[in-house]
Amino acid sequence: MQKITVPHILKMKRDGKKIPVLTAYTFTIARILDRAGIPVLLVGDSVGMVEAGYETTLPVTVDEMVYHTRAVANGRTRALVVSDMPFLSYQVSPEEAKRNAGRLVKEAGAEAVKVEGGVRSAGVIKAITDMDIPVMAHIGLTPQSVHRMGGYKVQGKVKEDAEVLLTDARAVEEAGAFSVVLEGIPSGLARKITEALSIPTIGIGAGPHTDGQVLVVNDMLGLKSNGPDPKFVKKYADLKKVITSSVEEYIKDVEEGKFPARKHTYL
Repeated sequence: MQKITVPHILKMKRDGKKIPVLTAYTFTIARILDRAGIPVLLVGDSVGMVEAGYETTLPVTVDEMVYHTRAVANGRTRALVVSDMPFLSYQVSPEEAKRNAGRLVKEAGAEAVKVEGGVRSAGVIKAITDMDIPVMAHIGLTPQSVHRMGGYKVQGKVKEDAEVLLTDARAVEEAGAFSVVLEGIPSGLARKITEALSIPTIGIGAGPHTDGQVLVVNDMLGLKSNGPDPKFVKKYADLKKVITSSVEEYIKDVEEGKFPARKHTYL
């Protein structure tokens, strides 16, 4: 199969083809998703919450993102790998943002990076794209802004806030982003933004009218460790149940001496 690149993703919007995106954090999962045909793998800083047990994404470091991105990049042959820029990796200065984006490409094998924020991040997006590193923007519910927002709440519900998000979307496109994640916003607003932009929109909790969709792979596979699933999640499998059952069977086999059997033993 043909390697997916940024121009392929731009062409998918022009051709009216929907863009499926999933997060990935490990070599094994990345290889499975890649072979299943997913075109874009996002190494999200959500890794901190779903794999490391952090309460928010804020503690995630650049070094952690380099490690997980390298693992994902090693596991894929076709998909485009996009790596999140974690909190404090781009907010301090454009120079530091460029350096950290460069690390994710040079050391980890990312083919694009993701930056949260609209107008306020436009300068950083331009600085990074001027280095020929593609940038996926992210507006709406931006998890790194959790304290300002007072939690993970839907954004853009009132007219004034919706206008701000439309301005944000136009700003990141003008700054050079090749796509933009729309998270936690009303479906009608997501449609308006999608129709206003020439770059693809990738929705998560933004309804059906975006150019693509992204989900956290742990959520859609039923591996969420605790708490209810967000409204926008569709669970395609219940792997937690499968794993639990398998482990319980293994424990029983070991305790009863059924494992290892003769066929599992070197003679």
